[in-house]
Amino acid sequence: MKRMLRVALVTSGGDCQGLNAALRGVGKTLYEKVDKVEIYGMYDGYRGLIECDYKFMEPKDFSGILTTGGTILGTSRQRYIPGKDIVDNNGNSVLPDMLHTYNRLNLDCIVIMGGNGTQKSAKLISDYGMNVITLPKTIDNDIYGTDITFGFQSAVDIATNVIDYIHSTASSHGRIFVVELMGRDAGWLTLNAGISSGADVILIPEIPYDISKVADVVEKRRKSGRSFSIIACAEGARSINDEVLDEEASRKKKENSHYPTVSYRIADELEKLTGQECRVTVPGHYQRGGPPCPYDRAIATQFGAAAADMIIKQEYGRMVAIQNGKLTSIPLEDAASKTKFLPVDHPTIKLARDIGISFGD
Repeated sequence: MKRMLRVALVTSGGDCQGLNAALRGVGKTLYEKVDKVEIYGMYDGYRGLIECDYKFMEPKDFSGILTTGGTILGTSRQRYIPGKDIVDNNGNSVLPDMLHTYNRLNLDCIVIMGGNGTQKSAKLISDYGMNVITLPKTIDNDIYGTDITFGFQSAVDIATNVIDYIHSTASSHGRIFVVELMGRDAGWLTLNAGISSGADVILIPEIPYDISKVADVVEKRRKSGRSFSIIACAEGARSINDEVLDEEASRKKKENSHYPTVSYRIADELEKLTGQECRVTVPGHYQRGGPPCPYDRAIATQFGAAAADMIIKQEYGRMVAIQNGKLTSIPLEDAASKTKFLPVDHPTIKLARDIGISFGD
């Protein structure tokens, strides 16, 4: 490629491990394969694109960041009106400002890294006339069209480590511990961390739980001489009673609840049903922090390098993905169309059941 290639990099939405590795993958590949290239790192996600606030990134800026957590560019969340617009706090569209920055910098492409919401908003940016390539980033692993997202394995490792440490204190005191893990409305993180850490019960959004059956598991363990129980609970876990509520009724129930999260309600109900002391642990954003694990460093680098190759080939309007272990890409429209929930017949769920883990159903 003889002419000057100009690319902007954006890290949008929540941070996670592997973002800097992905930035590095894009930058190093472009500088290696393209004779003339300018790379602009947009500060704080879409804000930088809106306000034309950026850092001109030289090759040295991509050195020493492979193992760094978070994002060196910063990130933010922008209000998104599903399928219609991206707006500021006053409800005004920011798409014209983004396009102004795009044209002012004479960009060939914007590489946007983000989760479900970002894929949807990136589709709007693409529809507005800007060349876009996206990378699937989230600890939730819930982006449609890719088997894995970067950040997921690092979060699984951390969540597993948390539950590993909970075991000794739970055993010492003969307590029930409910460990609430992230994942929004998908159970990928909780399922994998629960199996890896030897949890006794795994509660995920896709399988509504019956609290009496969870209590039965605890009682069965106690009668067999195991004085403690570990429950890995997804933040989006729902009971069978919640399952029958419509969206409005569910919202009101949450607003009127005196429990800060679902885990506290589960712990309270289990104490009443079993008479056993129960504690809650919520590692929260700890799961998104710190350096990426080696797997995420490798996969984020692969995603970034693939995005660079797609830019060179002018394959815009697509998301880099991994399917059946192979790098590929899918139309951005497909990536933005739906959420990848955990199938209730997934082999990993069957595995969990086979080794005696309960899902409270």
